[in-house]
Amino acid sequence: MASRTEPSGCSGRGGGGGAAPGILPLPLLLLLLAAAALIPRGGGQNLVTEDVTVVEGEVATISCRVKNSDDSVIQLLNPNRQTIYFKDFRPLKDSRFQLVNFSNSELRVSLTNVSISDEGRYFCQLYTDPPQEIYTTMTVLVPPRNLMIDIQKDIATEGEEIELNCTAMASRPATTIRWFKGNKELPGKSEVEQWSDMFTVTSQLLLTVGREDDGVPVICLVDHPAVKDLQTQRYLEVMYKPQVRVLQNYPLQGLTREGEPLELTCTAFGKPQPTEVKWLRVDDEMPQHVVVSGSNLLINNLNKTDNGTYRCEASNAVGKSSADYMLFVYDTTATTEPAVHDSRAGDEGSIRAVDHAVIGGVVAVVVFAMLCLLIILGRYFARHKGTYFTHEAKGADDAADADTAIINAEGGQNNSEEKKEYFI
Repeated sequence: MASRTEPSGCSGRGGGGGAAPGILPLPLLLLLLAAAALIPRGGGQNLVTEDVTVVEGEVATISCRVKNSDDSVIQLLNPNRQTIYFKDFRPLKDSRFQLVNFSNSELRVSLTNVSISDEGRYFCQLYTDPPQEIYTTMTVLVPPRNLMIDIQKDIATEGEEIELNCTAMASRPATTIRWFKGNKELPGKSEVEQWSDMFTVTSQLLLTVGREDDGVPVICLVDHPAVKDLQTQRYLEVMYKPQVRVLQNYPLQGLTREGEPLELTCTAFGKPQPTEVKWLRVDDEMPQHVVVSGSNLLINNLNKTDNGTYRCEASNAVGKSSADYMLFVYDTTATTEPAVHDSRAGDEGSIRAVDHAVIGGVVAVVVFAMLCLLIILGRYFARHKGTYFTHEAKGADDAADADTAIINAEGGQNNSEEKKEYFI
């Protein structure tokens, strides 16, 4: 029987230096592994998709795209990893999913009437070796419902602070509420409540109202990614005291002179409209010849005794206000520019009108008096200047010549010495 001779160095027995039958040498194995790592996965194909944001009830579109496609199979799975579409076939029995486009490089599917339960991750799979998978996240937005303003008092009074609350219910995510009075934005205070996956937001506004706010809209505006220009508004109704003015109907221009007529009209406006308008004379009785008819006051024949302040008062359910007219009757020959009668509304009183002619006269008198005082003082100081006498040559003024004057002067000195008195 012929025997087979094994080449030296190739036997698995004894030599210890050769490789076992069927096993690659280590350097060659490492080389093959490195080469395998350089081979593109899936033949160089890449899956691409984008996240989807959709408003509840609208249509969402999911797209699975392949770059460098080699006709590998594409499929789409829902968050429960159930197959929605395998190529162009729909195994899932949800008719809301419809095929929009299918090709070797894209699988595009639409989902109608989206609800919150549809939110989650959807998976795109590509059957390559090895398989590839990526996911897209669907986010469902829910706009706020039942936006409404609740006002503490339907009718407010001037100067009162009122509370308004605006509520945006069942939104996702939580909404932001902004307040406006007319075109001016106002700060509010918001609170957020969460119920399951939904949010309810309530914003509070504290507002001190004035008469200028009557009929002005207060607007509650919502900022939310699911809706634009969602707002509601309430019109303010503010009650306020009357505004009172006194108008001079006659004479329209010129002075109020003796013997001429004077006609005044009182206008009053408030909310509610004033129920009573009356005339009175401040600090004195109304002259008997003055005719008052409603809001009108008439004096047919002016005289000096009519001088004074005449007040018109008006009141309503909120309060009382007044305006004054200061009357000054001039002589028939007066040619001075007329005084300006300024009547203004007062709060439970009045702001008296200013007669500029009287003020001018008072100022002129004061200035004249000061000038006279300065002149008198000047003359007084001029006449009482200080005179100083030395008494060194007393009696020399009566001498006939210089020698006699010297003698008299010396005698004067002697006399002065004699008149000295000493006190011990």
